[in-house]
Amino acid sequence: TAPGESDIDALYAQTEPMMIQAIRDHAELIPGMLELASALRRKNMKIGTSTGYSAPMMDVLLPKVREQGFVPDAVVCSSDVPAGRPYPWMGLLNAIRLQVYPLEALVKIGDTLSDIEAGLNAGMWTIGLSRSGNELGMTRQESEALDQEDLDTRLEAARNRFETAGAHYVVEGIWEVLPILKAIEKRLSRGERP
Repeated sequence: TAPGESDIDALYAQTEPMMIQAIRDHAELIPGMLELASALRRKNMKIGTSTGYSAPMMDVLLPKVREQGFVPDAVVCSSDVPAGRPYPWMGLLNAIRLQVYPLEALVKIGDTLSDIEAGLNAGMWTIGLSRSGNELGMTRQESEALDQEDLDTRLEAARNRFETAGAHYVVEGIWEVLPILKAIEKRLSRGERP
């Protein structure tokens, strides 16, 4: 028979515990995250997160990242909203929880094309991360093992995909975001909007 909704639910029920275990084993912050968070705190900026993870998954992940020093002001899971990315709902719920308005004052940073779409759909500035996430699709160790020409080719392809998706900015990783946020502040002060 053709698969139905009950088959999807059964598959998810088997998958979620495996994902939770994987989260327990792989909860290391990406390089530069703590430094960016500290810089944002010094500027009195709030930090919200959105994820495709469910609330039970985040219940495992949040204590792990807090142990490493990262404490977001708001956390929104795909299970908290009617639909996840590319819909704007997680970004909008973050805005509500953070009590930040107007929406052009928010910046969506992501490592997937659907992150960029979600940020654009919510009326936010968007920054794509080409190296430290899904678009490159490699661990830090794997990307560091590549010869420079191969890495550059792959990063350029990821950059192109983000730009095609409409990202306002693309950088390799979170460690390059702070100057972009300053550029966005200048654009906002001139009356520009995403």
